[in-house]
Amino acid sequence: MIDVVEVAVRERTAVITFNRPERRNALHRDMYAPIAQALDEFAARADVGVIVLTGAGSAFCAGGDVKGDRDAPVPRDDEERTAALLADARIAQLVWEHPKLTMAAVNGPAVGAGLSLALACDLRIAASSARLVTGWARLAFSGDFGGAWFLTRLVGPSRALELLAGNVALDADDAHRLGLVNRVVPDDGFVAAWTTWAGELAAGPTSAIAGMKANVRDALRLPLADALPLETRRMVESARTPEHQEALRAWREQRPPRFPAER
Repeated sequence: MIDVVEVAVRERTAVITFNRPERRNALHRDMYAPIAQALDEFAARADVGVIVLTGAGSAFCAGGDVKGDRDAPVPRDDEERTAALLADARIAQLVWEHPKLTMAAVNGPAVGAGLSLALACDLRIAASSARLVTGWARLAFSGDFGGAWFLTRLVGPSRALELLAGNVALDADDAHRLGLVNRVVPDDGFVAAWTTWAGELAAGPTSAIAGMKANVRDALRLPLADALPLETRRMVESARTPEHQEALRAWREQRPPRFPAER
């Protein structure tokens, strides 16, 4: 049996690949634990600067596997169903709250919960043939995995409801115009494009970028008067890091910095 999730690290870029191409990478109960384990491991690894989520084959992720798992235990009531679904949906929270930069390399359709996982990432790059599909309305579901939460923050409440209630399927260019993806590239150069971009970001100062992520998160939840002291403290702390010292040396020596810097 093949691994339903593949994990690899190449030159400071960690890649988590959903690996059920025969099911368009629909989420299976055996996928959550290895994804969570990989995210936890990469948070502590100094040799990882960026984490990329992508899919095997022609799809990113078709959402939850609505055909189900015949061997999975059946929850007895709504409380058990809620607890089970919430436990699975926490994977989107782990991606969103991760200290390292995260990127979704959307190689094909991202539907429902698969769309949520793409939106949970900090950055998104899409192949020109990719589609972003809310998908829940088609099955009369209200939505899960934080889909409405992410959409509301990215496009606003009115547009989020339009996308959700209308079961909208966005092509890559429309998703780019709405700000749901950062870059769109041709299919035939897609892997090279996301690999290059991830590598450029992974070569950056990881601890400083973690501070930048925290600053952006604070901007979503705090007024400036409360965010400013936190931002200032992180600035002072970043001045004490080996990365900052290496950046100063590189500046004085007129060369590119080499991260991660040794302590």
